[in-house]
Amino acid sequence: MAASASPASSPSPASPGLPRPSASASSGSPRSAAPPASAVALPDRPRVTQLRLAAFAGHRRSVLRLGPLTLLAGPSGSGKTSALRAYDALARLGGGAELGAVFPDPGACVPERARPDAQRRRGFRIGCTADGAEGPVHLDVAVQAEPELRIVGERLSADGVVLLETALRDPSRRAVQAAWHTAGSAPVTRAPLPDDRLGTPLLPLRVAGKTDGQRRVLAAAEQMVVALRSVFACDPRPGRMREPVPTGSGRLLGGCDNLADVLWRTRAECGRRHAQFVAAVRTGCAGPVEDVLAEPDIGGVVRALIDRGDGTRTGLARLGYGELRYLALALVLFTGPGVLEVDPAGEVPAALQTLTVLADGFDRGLDVDQRAELLRLAARMCDRGHIRFVGAVADASWAAGAVGAVADAGAAAGDGGPGGVTVVHLEP
Repeated sequence: MAASASPASSPSPASPGLPRPSASASSGSPRSAAPPASAVALPDRPRVTQLRLAAFAGHRRSVLRLGPLTLLAGPSGSGKTSALRAYDALARLGGGAELGAVFPDPGACVPERARPDAQRRRGFRIGCTADGAEGPVHLDVAVQAEPELRIVGERLSADGVVLLETALRDPSRRAVQAAWHTAGSAPVTRAPLPDDRLGTPLLPLRVAGKTDGQRRVLAAAEQMVVALRSVFACDPRPGRMREPVPTGSGRLLGGCDNLADVLWRTRAECGRRHAQFVAAVRTGCAGPVEDVLAEPDIGGVVRALIDRGDGTRTGLARLGYGELRYLALALVLFTGPGVLEVDPAGEVPAALQTLTVLADGFDRGLDVDQRAELLRLAARMCDRGHIRFVGAVADASWAAGAVGAVADAGAAAGDGGPGGVTVVHLEP
């Protein structure tokens, strides 16, 4: 798949089938419906601003520029879902997840026509850029998918300096040779790292931080990890949302199956936020909406209902497919890491983290008014600086008008309104 952006510059892989990390990241310039949102994101709040898919599934040398509010637009088969899958994979690796858990079917990530090398190896390559107090920090990862899954190369760099680099030297060992920037009596420090985990989140356990060079490595690694950690990938499944669910953690799952359990929790936690959520549901669902709530049912389960205000309560089983997706996505945008099933960096204050929502099929099943209202809601949330949003849509020709209407209303009210939406066009 091709994005309407300048390809990332990267060296030719050592073999036709197994790619390696690029030496440095180059900026892409996808067409945008409007300039990127004028973020109030703090300068020292880490955030992912570029996704690189050098060789992943149907993507070759794709560079996707990400603003606070980004839509990946393109027809079926253009690679929107695989781009979100790569972003989510980087986030999970940044959180320390094992490679096998992140890529249960690694063969599907290998470009279809990638040829194996002499050792019958094939793989894929992904990367990203995180902006923050340390400036742009680039991470590139090469993964061997066949004959066995392992990380064979990783590069963390900033300002043209390679801060961490790993390479597979001995295929018979389950380790990669790592070298990180020291700038002390020795320019680099070398040591083995496991080949089933990303090296960047392991650096605080291996780097002492005694020299300026070591402290620079640690700061860059922390910025990348914090930028990646708080990611919530969602694709609401209305069929499962209609059923009563047992009470549990009260944290929303990616498929929003346990929406009733989350409503059971959140309605009592913050009345102001719940009132805003109800107002959004009132805009996107048919009929009067006085409240959205959950109530206990037989068997220790809870079920979600819409209170119509006249004594009638409508169960979610009676709502349409689009109404349920709209309701779930609105709830996602009104909540945060404490409610969503995400893994934020616990050692970093919440004020210095940004939650990123990845919404596959953002416009699936929604009518014109529902998708516009959800995008306006996303724009308002992103404009506050603590949420970023990446959604996949079939067509984004309507997006600029939807967000522009909010900006005009905000300007009239004197608060400036949200800045805009970045649209990245993907082609098969």
